[in-house]
Amino acid sequence: MWVLYAFLSALFAGIMSILAKIGIKDIDSNLATALRTIVVVIFAWVIVFIVGSQTTITAISTKSLVFLILSGATTGLSWICYFKALQLGNVNKVVPIDKSSTVLSMILAFIFLQEPLTEGKLVGMIGIAIGTYLMIEKKKIEKKDIKAGSWLLFAVLSAVFAALTSILGKIGIEDVESNLGTAIRTIVVLVMAWLIVFATKKQKGIGKIDKKSWLYLILSGLATGLSWMFYYRALQDGQASIVVPIDKLSILLTVLFAYLFLKEKLSKKSTAGLVLIVGGTLLLLVKL
Repeated sequence: MWVLYAFLSALFAGIMSILAKIGIKDIDSNLATALRTIVVVIFAWVIVFIVGSQTTITAISTKSLVFLILSGATTGLSWICYFKALQLGNVNKVVPIDKSSTVLSMILAFIFLQEPLTEGKLVGMIGIAIGTYLMIEKKKIEKKDIKAGSWLLFAVLSAVFAALTSILGKIGIEDVESNLGTAIRTIVVLVMAWLIVFATKKQKGIGKIDKKSWLYLILSGLATGLSWMFYYRALQDGQASIVVPIDKLSILLTVLFAYLFLKEKLSKKSTAGLVLIVGGTLLLLVKL
């Protein structure tokens, strides 16, 4: 079942990327992240009380709590960087770089979680790495437009923090009900997001958000909540070196939606890269 949960996580993550792109078009990215996180927190805790896992809070060990908090912190940093990159750059360029965290997550899983490194995983990982590289299209940027090119830095930082999140989350959620673990992590993200909003004095922008943007922010928050719910359930039961790549298949849906709704097209090089990413990911499942 954890493989199915991982695919469901990918589905909602892909939906979230497009909804967030549309929703933050005219909104400060940090403010948008903070507002979306409110929706995720509410959703996560509603699920916790539905399944009744709130009664196990006192049973959480110090080690698990520390790692859950750390994974929440890296999630917050990853989100902040990711949505800033989305605001500045093209979806089809930002997403592949963010998804490069897959390879780093796999490497960390082999080293710190002692997960088995098989020939199939190695070949799949190489395919994902090459595919990601091919999807990163370089573009010359004039000096006057140097600010617009800063999306690349934010996208890379997003990938690094996302990789750390997967490993820290896997360790922290081992002995914790997955929905409860997700809810605890989300509170940390919420606190971080709003601290940054108030530090940059962007909270004043709330009154300028129109109804359409509010709708997309709420929907993207719900999609994120569903993605996280399935992701951490899959991570709890399965191998991080396989769950993470499957989750990153959300790039398929993201690219499709970007083409249909944002009119962003892939080049032949990027298409070849996408095929390698999908092929490499599917190869990981061959010998499960």
